[in-house]
Amino acid sequence: MLQVPYGSLDRDKPLIRLPFTFFAVVTVCLPLLGLITCITVSLLYHYNEATYTHCQVHNYLPSISAAISLTPERYIWRFCIGLHSAPRFLVAAAYFSFYRGRFGRQLIDQLLSIFTLLCALSENAGLLLLTYVCSTETYSLHKNGFIVFIGSSLLHMMCTCRLWKVITKYTVSAEEMTSYRYKVRLFLFNIGLCLLAGYFFRRHNKHCEPGKEYAGFFRCSGLGVEEGANSLGEHVLDAILVER
Repeated sequence: MLQVPYGSLDRDKPLIRLPFTFFAVVTVCLPLLGLITCITVSLLYHYNEATYTHCQVHNYLPSISAAISLTPERYIWRFCIGLHSAPRFLVAAAYFSFYRGRFGRQLIDQLLSIFTLLCALSENAGLLLLTYVCSTETYSLHKNGFIVFIGSSLLHMMCTCRLWKVITKYTVSAEEMTSYRYKVRLFLFNIGLCLLAGYFFRRHNKHCEPGKEYAGFFRCSGLGVEEGANSLGEHVLDAILVER
């Protein structure tokens, strides 16, 4: 057995080095991979159950809630989101530490950074709630988890844009300016998706129209959930810009 002196520098060296960009990209891809897998399995093996609607009109595509509530789809989704959610807590804490360093003497921005952290935590909690409580088990909890997730995601992105707007006022860094612009675009894109999803969902429930409206809701809500789940994607951009 190789003996290493207690004070040796070799004892302090990291065993594994993992680039943050690689770590973040893999984390971001997990919800997309899980969603595509769940929808594919639902369409191939549980088409009638996945596309069933309360008013029994013809439907083409399943909703996200329907796709992740069947078996084995629910286990695939839970596995992917379980791996995806843990790093989100770490990234939220890392960005909060970054904001504290940037806004050390600015009380309002410090308070906003705290609120941004709370939004990030509640966003992740909402994602876990809608993931581990299926709509077929306890619908009210699943629905509330979805609302908390989407609402917190939008608030988190809005507060992040506000904080980075302040940062860009006191910097000449091209990377930080680029990061701010992409954050604003992602935020506006997500708002548009949520509005379209709400429109299609309300129209389908009110008029019970077949096919197209519910499929539109599926596309917009699916993209909205992916955009919310992958709000970590803006952090991937930050990591790429830093490594340039």
